[in-house]
Amino acid sequence: MVSRFEHPAGDYKKIFETVEELNEPLPATVTGRIPSFIRGSLLRLGPGLFEVGSEPFYHLFDGQALMHKFDFSNGQVTYFRRFIKTDAYVRAITEKRVVITEFGTCAYPDPCKNIFSRFFSYFKGVEVTDNCLVNVYPIGEDFYAVTETNFITKVNVDTLETLKKVDMCDYVNINGVTAHPQIERDGTVYNIGNCMGKGATLAYNIVKIPPTQKDKSDPIEKSKVVVQFPSAERFKPSYVHSFGMTENYFVFVETPVKINLLKFLGAWAIRGSNYMDCFESDEEKGTWIHIAKKDPGEYIDYKFRAAAMGLFHHINAYEDSGFVVFDLCTWKGFEFVYNYLWLANLRENWDEVKKNAMIAPQPEVRRFVIPLDPYREEQGKNLISLPYTTATATMREDGTIWLEPEVLFSGPRQAFEFPQINYKMNNGRNYTYAYALGLNHFIPDRICKLNVRTKETWVWQEPDSYPSEPLFVQNPDGVDEDDGVLLTIVVCPGAQRPTYCLILNAKDLSEIARAEVDVLSPVTFHGMYKP
Repeated sequence: MVSRFEHPAGDYKKIFETVEELNEPLPATVTGRIPSFIRGSLLRLGPGLFEVGSEPFYHLFDGQALMHKFDFSNGQVTYFRRFIKTDAYVRAITEKRVVITEFGTCAYPDPCKNIFSRFFSYFKGVEVTDNCLVNVYPIGEDFYAVTETNFITKVNVDTLETLKKVDMCDYVNINGVTAHPQIERDGTVYNIGNCMGKGATLAYNIVKIPPTQKDKSDPIEKSKVVVQFPSAERFKPSYVHSFGMTENYFVFVETPVKINLLKFLGAWAIRGSNYMDCFESDEEKGTWIHIAKKDPGEYIDYKFRAAAMGLFHHINAYEDSGFVVFDLCTWKGFEFVYNYLWLANLRENWDEVKKNAMIAPQPEVRRFVIPLDPYREEQGKNLISLPYTTATATMREDGTIWLEPEVLFSGPRQAFEFPQINYKMNNGRNYTYAYALGLNHFIPDRICKLNVRTKETWVWQEPDSYPSEPLFVQNPDGVDEDDGVLLTIVVCPGAQRPTYCLILNAKDLSEIARAEVDVLSPVTFHGMYKP
C-alpha cells in the first residue's frame, strides 16, 4: 500500500490553486464503460478560492467552498462546479479582502472604517465562519454543505445553488457540529459537537435529527440532544472531527489536542488571531475513550484510556460477543497534524514536503476493543477474548481500563486516510473491507483498499495523478461486501484533460472507466454519491 511514486516535478502544487466556477456543465470524454447502475451524481466539496484580492488564505481549510458534481446518465457524463455563496465568500468577493476569520487566516478590521465604528464592532465579538468546504450530506429530503462550526448551508444539488444558511445553535445546545455525521438506514442523522454542560463546564452532545417528516416539516426543527459525554478538562474541549456508532452504542475518542477556550475567547479580542492559534496539545493527557448507549441515550461511566494519539476519521465500529470493536485512522503522539497542513508547506518543492513530513506525527490504522463488562476479570488481565484480534484492555489499580490497539496498517509517512466502507451494508456492523485515499508525505497520490481481517492491501496509482477520497457504490445485483465500484476525482495537471472521475472495481481496484474534462480542479475533502 506504500506509494511507488516520487513527485519531484511538484505537479501536486496545482491542486492548491484557485479556479473559476463554471457557467454550465461540461461534457466529459468517457473511456471504458460506465456501469449501468451508476445513474446519479458524485458530489464533492473542497477549497476553490485560495486568495481574495491581494490577501492569501494560509491554511488548507481556509479556501472558500467549491462544490463539484459529476452527473451520470445513460453512459454520458458531465462535470459542473460552483462556489457556495456563503457569507464568508460573498463578503470576501464584495470587499476584495478576507472579511471573516477562517481556520488559519485572520480577518483584519476594515481599514476604511473609522476608529469609533471599529471600536464598536470589536465588542460585538467575532463572526464565526460559514465556509462549508468539508462535506455534504442529506437531512430529510434536503442536502447541506458543512464545515465544523454551528452553520450549515442548504444547497440545491441539481443546480448547485446556495439556498440558505442554518444555525444549529437555534435548535440545540451546541457550539459546532462535525462534518462527519452518522446516518441510519431510515435517514436519522446523528452528530456530535462540544457544548456548555452543567455548571458551565464543557461537555460533548450527541444530536439526533429525525428522518423525513410525514407532514413535510423540516426535520432540523425536531433536533434534540440524546446523550452527553463529559469533558476530561473543564475549560478545554478536545478537537473532535468524527465519532463511531454501532447498532446500540456511540464511541467517542477524546484526544489530547485541546481547544483552549480562554485563548479562543481572548483571541477575538487580539487582532490577528485565528482558530489554529487556540489549539494546544499535551502528551501527559493521553487519550480518553467514551461509550454511551444509543437508545435511550445513556453515558456509561467506564474510564477507558489509551496512549496519546491524533484522530480525524473513524473507519467503522461494531459489537461482537460483549465487546465494541472500532477501527481508526490515527496519527501517533500528541502533536496536532493540522500544524503541517499550512498551504506554504504543501506547495513546497518535493524535498521540502518530505522534510516536513519526516518530523510530523506518523499515521497508523488501529483497531481498539472495549469490553462492555470490564469488571468480570481481575486487575492486570487482558479483558478481550475475541479470537481474531490482538487488541487488549487491562484494568489498572486506579480503576482505569488501559486499551492497546492492534495495528491494521502502518507505513512510514504513508497514510491510509479519508476512509470509506460499504456504508449501506456494513456501517455499525462487522465488516471486512475499508477503502481510503493514500497520502504520501501528506500528498494524496493513490487509492487503497484494506482487508481489516487479513491485512491484505490493494493499490491504484498512476504517475503525477492526485486522487480524492474514494466513495463506494454498491452494485445492486452484488452479494459480496465489495461488489461495487469506487468513485474518485483525479487531478493529473500535465494531462490534456487534467480532471477526471475515475471508476474502479472495488474488488481489485482495476480501472473500469474514466470521464475526463479539460479544466483543472483543486483538492476535494469529502462528498457523497446521490443515486
